[in-house]
Amino acid sequence: MTDTLRPLQSAATGEPPAPAAVPGDPQKLKRSIGVVGGTLLTLSCVTPASTLFVVVPDLFSSLGTATALTIAIGSLLCVGVAFCYSELGTLIPSAGGEYAMVSTMAGRLAGWLVFVLSLLVVMIVPPVIAMGTADYLAPVMHLDPSYAGAGVMICATLAGLLDLRANAWITGIFLVLEVVAAGVVAVLGFSHAERGPGSLVDLTVASGSGSGSGGVDTVTAMLIVSGLAIALFVTQGFSTAVYLSEEMENPRRNVARTVLATLAISSVIILVPVVAITMGAESLTALTEGDISAMVTAWSNSAVGTFVSLCVALAIINAGIVMVIQNSRVLFASARDKAWPSPVNKALSKLGASGAPWVATLLVGVPGALLCFVNLDTLYGVTGVSVTGMYLLVAVAALLARRGSHKATAAWRMPLWPAVPVVLIAVLAYILSQQELPYLGWTGGIVVAATLYWALYLRPRRETRWLVSVPEDS
Repeated sequence: MTDTLRPLQSAATGEPPAPAAVPGDPQKLKRSIGVVGGTLLTLSCVTPASTLFVVVPDLFSSLGTATALTIAIGSLLCVGVAFCYSELGTLIPSAGGEYAMVSTMAGRLAGWLVFVLSLLVVMIVPPVIAMGTADYLAPVMHLDPSYAGAGVMICATLAGLLDLRANAWITGIFLVLEVVAAGVVAVLGFSHAERGPGSLVDLTVASGSGSGSGGVDTVTAMLIVSGLAIALFVTQGFSTAVYLSEEMENPRRNVARTVLATLAISSVIILVPVVAITMGAESLTALTEGDISAMVTAWSNSAVGTFVSLCVALAIINAGIVMVIQNSRVLFASARDKAWPSPVNKALSKLGASGAPWVATLLVGVPGALLCFVNLDTLYGVTGVSVTGMYLLVAVAALLARRGSHKATAAWRMPLWPAVPVVLIAVLAYILSQQELPYLGWTGGIVVAATLYWALYLRPRRETRWLVSVPEDS
């Protein structure tokens, strides 16, 4: 816990003073959005409909009727995570998000490792979602998933270069469409229920799905624990409010409101249709196969199925736009905090005419397009491990958030502290231990490389590199 950053207190206000301006420093992001705009952008990053249609089918294939229960447990855990994000986000309102919060509370090395994990998440999640576009454009055209995903990433990158206010309205319109699609699925599923509420806890999954064997396997507790890493990923986007805190008006009030409201809304939008699908699927085999579009068509007709599919395709594009916006801010903040050699910092911190960090936006979108050609299971596995590890370190930072000068700083404070972060640390560590070795290996290898970069480059230059700053709230 060395090298902990401790902002000085202002005697008059008790607030951390703004960092002194230094010639050549990158520009600050503009405060231009309130709770409504921030909530629209954050909900769009959770992108409940695209998560429901792209990520949840993978859970159905391994967890069957236990999918809703697993997502419910994951959402409950995310309440504690949201408490940690809300408290830390109001203490440290920075576009750096997790890494700024953890660096300030737990030390620069911990913050650097969180940055690497968050960078893995922000680089992998958009192409994972984008590759689902082809399936939902199938009623009107047939596309290769990888090429369709790459196209979505390029379009999202171009949109990410626009003004943030304009993007809030664009994503807001798309968000309405995806909520409508999720609502249609819920209504159809409940109205064609084949089984009662008890099916949500009978914990069964079809074996030999698609082979016509009709076998049934029991979903074990260990399978549910393993699936929690993906379940945490299902609502992961609520943390976007923290990334946008530097562009929010009155962040010490609005960040917590946006984080908690987004988690509540997104959990309902995702969980209710999952319950409806579980109860309404024609058979356990159909549920395990997870072809939601086929279920919708069977419950209604091809026109309704096409409408829902196109809404989901738009939701995926919407998710790509918001994720590119979020992720470019992470790279922008890392350059401002001098995480890289000087030429790289200078390039990443450049702002365009619209106020968007355009080089950082391109460096998020273009590699994201290339990742659309990587094996999807690998992307899912590494993302699950990275999200769980990131939440674990955020919980550690939340446990340290009320010591020293931070104890008196004006901020939103979570209930049941320190019990919430302590329980989270224990549960998340256990979930992490249950993940598959190849995914732990990939993620662990990247973390080791990042630690070497810290030891060999950043730490010897501690006076000039990785200087995590917290902008003014005003």
